Amino acid sequence: MDLYLGLGSNLGDRRANLLRAISFLDKRLPGRRTALSDFVENPAEGFEGPDFLNAVALWEVEPPCGTETFALEVLAICKRVEQEMGRYSKPEYDSSGRRIYASRVIDVDMLLLGETRMDMPELTLPHPRMFERKFVLQPLASLPGGKDIILKMK
Repeated sequence: MDLYLGLGSNLGDRRANLLRAISFLDKRLPGRRTALSDFVENPAEGFEGPDFLNAVALWEVEPPCGTETFALEVLAICKRVEQEMGRYSKPEYDSSGRRIYASRVIDVDMLLLGETRMDMPELTLPHPRMFERKFVLQPLASLPGGKDIILKMK
């Protein structure tokens, strides 16, 4: 089963941050990483801040449990990696319920897990805004088969 994760950083040594997160994920995710996109620079979206460096990585995984349970386990791994790298803030929302975004050393988002579709408070797959975000689509398109995924899912 293919697992696609989106990564971004706009603080410190952005490239080193992405590579460090990928290394942590390689050690913790069951399976193996089979592809890493080009690193793409994008402006911060939704807030004023330094430019981001973004990438998408692909792992081939075999869920050892049910798909939804496995997806939540992967989400927990991603959040632990963020925390270990110094991201401690929880999402904040304005008075109208819109998310408030800010600079971060690392951001790891689950984009796709095979054909899995789920909509839970803590996780929605496919990622609900991935096709609206150039910082996801651009690196995803650089992966083998990435353009096909974009066309198929749109």
